Amino acid sequence: MRCSTVLPAGTWNPANATDRVLIDYDNRHRRRILLRTEMDAELLLDLAQAVRLRDGDGLALDGGGVVRVCAMPENLLEIHAHEEGELVRIAWHLGNRHLPVQLLDDRIRIRADHVIREMVEGLGGHVEEIDAPFDPEAGAYAGGHHHHHHDDD
Repeated sequence: MRCSTVLPAGTWNPANATDRVLIDYDNRHRRRILLRTEMDAELLLDLAQAVRLRDGDGLALDGGGVVRVCAMPENLLEIHAHEEGELVRIAWHLGNRHLPVQLLDDRIRIRADHVIREMVEGLGGHVEEIDAPFDPEAGAYAGGHHHHHHDDD
């Protein structure tokens, strides 16, 4: 199977997916990669330029059909704070260290790191280790397609 077109999440019906690929964050920014689907088929992602794949995107197969992109659960830290201002201050410190962060309504997710965990706790944050898909912000200068964030993990 070969895919040369990505269908952004929300632009296609996931019920029509013929298969799924489970991909971690590091492997979701690609132009060309050989993937193995959940049904154990090989899928060549062959795009004109690199794209940041997001959970829920569809990989339109050249011969018909769509394979759904699923973000693989990863070891993360979920950060909470008692007050909104504390969470904003924590976010600033994380950004100052150029860490990829996923912003949710009242919490922040980062990759698990014991040094950063201690820093966050020192700033008054509360940290919980979780396994969940990681879908950090793309950054102000990132290209590719854009999505709305969903808080349904």
